[in-house]
Amino acid sequence: MKGLFKSKPRTPVDIVRQTRDLLVYAGRSPDNRESKREEKMAELCKNIRELKSILYGNSESEPVSEACAQLTQEFFREDTLRLLITCLPKLNLEARKDATQVVANLQRQQVQSKLIASDYLEANIDIMDILLAGYENTDMALHYGAMLRECIRHQTVARYVLESQHMKKFFNYIQLPNFDIAADAAATFKELLTRHKSTVAEFLSKNYEWFFAEYNSKLLESSNYITRRQAVKLLGDILLDRSNSAVMTRYVSSRDNLRILMNLLRESSKSIQIEAFHVFKLFAANQNKPPDIVSILVANKSKLLRLFADFKTDKEDDQFEADKAQVVKEIAALEPKDRP
Repeated sequence: MKGLFKSKPRTPVDIVRQTRDLLVYAGRSPDNRESKREEKMAELCKNIRELKSILYGNSESEPVSEACAQLTQEFFREDTLRLLITCLPKLNLEARKDATQVVANLQRQQVQSKLIASDYLEANIDIMDILLAGYENTDMALHYGAMLRECIRHQTVARYVLESQHMKKFFNYIQLPNFDIAADAAATFKELLTRHKSTVAEFLSKNYEWFFAEYNSKLLESSNYITRRQAVKLLGDILLDRSNSAVMTRYVSSRDNLRILMNLLRESSKSIQIEAFHVFKLFAANQNKPPDIVSILVANKSKLLRLFADFKTDKEDDQFEADKAQVVKEIAALEPKDRP
C-alpha cells in the first residue's frame, strides 16, 4: 500500500515555481520565526542546486534537452531572474555559485531555436544596472561579474552597457585594489570591446574623445604594471580589428597617442614592449602620416632603429620579424616633412 502514496517526482516547471515562491519569501523582511526562515532558505538553496543539475547534468546523467527547455521557458515566463539576482546576497556561498552557473547556462538555452533570455533581458534591461553595480560590492562582484559576461553575449544587452554611464566606471573598477575583482572587471571590459564588432565600432566612433582620453591616462599610463600590460594588449586587439579601421586611422594620427606608445616601447617588461610594438607598427605603416607624427619619428629615428636592432621575441616568430623589418624600413626612409 505504501507505494501508492509516493509523491510524484517534481517537474522542472514545479522546481522553478517553488524556487520563485521561496525567492519572494527570502526577499521579504526577516521572519520572526527564525527556525522557519532557516528551513525555507535551506529549501531554496536545494532547489537552486536542482536547477543547476537539470541544466548541466550530474555524475549519473547528461542534461535532457526537453527538461532544459521546460525549465528555461518557465524561468523567463515571470520575473524569476530578477528575483534570483536581487536575492543573491541573502544566499550562502555555495548557493551563490550555483545560482551564477544557472544564470550563465540560461543565456545559452534555446527554446524552439530562440534565445528567450535575450528577449527577456531586452524587456528588463535595468537588471544590467544591478549586475554592473555589483563591482562596488566585494562579496557580490565575482558572482555578478560572471553573470554579466554571459548576459553581454546578447548584442542588445552589450549595446545597452556600452552606451550606459556604467562604461566610464570600468576605468576605476579595473584599478580596484582587490586583485580578483579588478581582473574580473578587466575581463568584462575586454568582452564588451571585442565581442560584437559592429556595435563596438559604432560605440568607439561616437565616444572616441572621452573613451581614449580615459584609456590613455588611466590604463596605458597607469602606475600598475598589470593594468598597463592588459591595456596595451587590448588596444592592439581593438585597433587591428578590421571593423575598427576608421577608429584606428584616427588613433594613429595623434601625436599624444604616439608619445604614449613610444614610452611603452621603452619599458623594461618584454611583454609590454612586444604588445606596444603591435600598436606602434600601425603608426609607422600609416601612409598618410600627419606632419607632427613624421617630425616625432624623424627626431627619434636613430633611437628607434637602435631599439629595433636588438628587439626579439622569446620564441621564433616569423610574422613578428617580418613586421619589424617593415617598420624599420618605413622609419629609415622618413625625411622631415615641411609643415604646410
